[in-house]
Amino acid sequence: MKPAKFDYYRPETLSEALSLLEEVGFDGKIIAGGQSLVPIMNMRLATPECLIDINGINDLDYIVKDVDVIKIGAMTRQSELETSDIIRQNCPLVSEAVRLIGHVQTRNRGTVGGSIVHADPSAELPLVLMTLGGSLKISANGEVRSVNAEDFFITYLTTDLMPSEILTEIHLPIWHGRKGYSFLEIARRHGDFALVAASCQLTLDDQDRIEKVRLALGGVEAIPFLIEDAQDLLHGERLSSSLIDKLTKVVEESVEPESDLHASEEYRRHLAKVLTSRSLQQAYERAKGEQYG
Repeated sequence: MKPAKFDYYRPETLSEALSLLEEVGFDGKIIAGGQSLVPIMNMRLATPECLIDINGINDLDYIVKDVDVIKIGAMTRQSELETSDIIRQNCPLVSEAVRLIGHVQTRNRGTVGGSIVHADPSAELPLVLMTLGGSLKISANGEVRSVNAEDFFITYLTTDLMPSEILTEIHLPIWHGRKGYSFLEIARRHGDFALVAASCQLTLDDQDRIEKVRLALGGVEAIPFLIEDAQDLLHGERLSSSLIDKLTKVVEESVEPESDLHASEEYRRHLAKVLTSRSLQQAYERAKGEQYG
């Protein structure tokens, strides 16, 4: 199938794009990489009357370190995250996760902002954003606001972004100290969407006790699922099999995955427990190998 007829605009500045978006309202859609929007339009699941192509706005393509945060422009290609020294040195969890996004061609075209705004609950970048406790800079005509990851994702393919707004910048906090991380997923084939994914980042004190931990799951809820009990359960503790058993029990009782053509609810719940355990152990072992300070 082919998409329904639409008007096409290609603004060269953010202000021009925001003005156009305000003018067309619900009838318009932003297109960046097009990796998600174009297939949906081809299947007539979305029929916007106009597309606003922001590929000409070069000011939204950057990765910079600013004190204790990494700032990423929304038009930054996923492949740029994969090869960035700034990301690898400061947010290696991102480097590990982005390699699992589709294929090379997908990452060369897909944008960071596009993946996050699309908000697929199995996608890697929304899950990483939730794990790191990141935030988003959102712009409208004459206004700018910031939203935490926990408040941005509303439900399946739905976010806090309003029709007149554009996601312009992603903020990833830099964790200091003895840091460990892990991103694991199970997919039917390489490049497929994950059936379930687990993402973990933690820090240890000089006695190998967990100081801070955030652990999130993808593919088990309508949005990336942050395991909120992980910090209280693991803080001040050295990792042990009994602690892992307690955490996986919490996961089993908390997640509510759905069955579909690719996996049953029972299988996804099982994967959630297994990947939670493995990602936590891997992150812990990596942190133990880091020097303190």
